[in-house]
Amino acid sequence: MSDIAIRVENLSKRYEIGAAKRRHDTLRDQLADGLKALFRNNGQPRQRKESIWALKDVSFEIKHGEVVGFIGRNGAGKSTLLKILSRITAPTAGHAEVRGRVGSLLEVGTGFHGELTGRENIYLNGAILGMKNAEIDRNFDAIVAFAEIDKFLDTPVKHYSSGMYVRLAFAVAAHLEPEILIVDEVLAVGDAAFQKKCLGKMGDVAKEGRTVLIVSHNMQVISTLTSRAILFSQGRCVYEGRTAEAITEYLCEESDRELTYKNLPSPVDPRITGVELHTSEPGNVQINGKSMEVYFVIHTPVPIDGAAVSFQVGNSMQQPILHLWTFDSERPMCREAGVYELVCRIPQVRLYMGHYNLTIHFSERAGGRNFQTIEGVCPFEVVMYGHYREFEWLPGTCTYIEECDWQINRVNSL
Repeated sequence: MSDIAIRVENLSKRYEIGAAKRRHDTLRDQLADGLKALFRNNGQPRQRKESIWALKDVSFEIKHGEVVGFIGRNGAGKSTLLKILSRITAPTAGHAEVRGRVGSLLEVGTGFHGELTGRENIYLNGAILGMKNAEIDRNFDAIVAFAEIDKFLDTPVKHYSSGMYVRLAFAVAAHLEPEILIVDEVLAVGDAAFQKKCLGKMGDVAKEGRTVLIVSHNMQVISTLTSRAILFSQGRCVYEGRTAEAITEYLCEESDRELTYKNLPSPVDPRITGVELHTSEPGNVQINGKSMEVYFVIHTPVPIDGAAVSFQVGNSMQQPILHLWTFDSERPMCREAGVYELVCRIPQVRLYMGHYNLTIHFSERAGGRNFQTIEGVCPFEVVMYGHYREFEWLPGTCTYIEECDWQINRVNSL
C-alpha cells in the first residue's frame, strides 16, 4: 500500500469577480436582462467578467502520518486548497487525490445544521464520515467533555455562541478518528485556554500517526506542531521544505513593511536621522537567544559637549522593558560637526516572545539639554521557534528569559 496520503497535481482554481447570477422566472425576464446587459454602458456591450486564479498549477505530496503547515499572506490560496481537499469545492483544473477519511475544521459552522442539537450534530458528522453509531458512541463522552457543552448538548446549535460552536466543531473533527485532519485558522475564535487544549489535541493526533494539515498565521503554532511547511504566494506554491526554512521565506516576503526610522538633518540642531534594526530574521523578527543590532545615524552641524544616546525597548503596552545607553565619556562622539554612525549590539536577546518597539533619547549629556526624543519606532517581534515545552508559549507570561543553572538533590528518602 502506498504511503502517500495526499497527492496534488497541477491543481488550479479560478473564480469570477462580479455580481451573482439572477434567477430568471420568465422569458420576459430573460429578454429584459439581456437588453440591460447589452446597453448598460451607454450602448456599449458589457465587458466580460474579470476572473482571478486562487490557485495555479499547485503540486505536492503528503505522506501518511505527516504534520504539514500551510503558510502565506491573506489571499494566497491556502483556504481554497483546503476546501478542495475537503471536497467542499471542485478544482477548475488539475487533480487532488486524498486517501483516507477526512475530518475538516475550516470555518465556524461548516458541516453543522443549525436546527439540530449538539448531540444530533455529533451523530450527523459521524455518519458523514462513514462511522457506525457504535463508533460514535465510543467517542461521544470525550467529545462532550472536550467541548465543555454538556449543559447545552440538547440545544439547537443555532443558539450557540461562536466560542461554543468552534469548541464543538473542533472536538468532533478531532475525536471522530479521521485519518486526515484539516484545520484552518478557526482556532483564533477560542480563548487562550481553549487554544492550548486544541494544540495539545493536535499534537496527540499527530503522535497517533494520523495526517494533519494546518493553516495558520501564527508562526509559533506552525513551528511547534509541524516539521514541514508549504508557502503559498498569489495562488502558487513557492516553497516546500523544513518548517524553519519555510517560515524564513515567509518572513522575507513580509519584510516590505516600514520598519526603520528616517528624518532629515537640521541645519542648526543635532539630530538623529536614521534608526535601523538588524534582527536575526527578516521583517524585524528576532529569535529569542540570538543577537540583534541597533544602528543610529546622527547629523550634527555643531560640536556637542558630552553627547548621550540611549534607547528603551517598550512592550505592546508601551511599558519600558529594557534601557541601554552610551555617553561621550565612554566612547567619544559628536565632539566635532559631522555625520556619525553608532551601533549597539546585543549578543543574546532574552526578551520573551511578543511585540516591541524603540523609544530613543538624544541629549547633550545625562541630565543636560535634550535634542530629540523619538517614540515607538522600529517595531519588532520576538519569537521562540524550536523551543519545546509541555505548555503553550503565550505572550505576556513574563518579560524576559535569562540563562540559569538548576541543581536538584534528594536530601532524604521516605
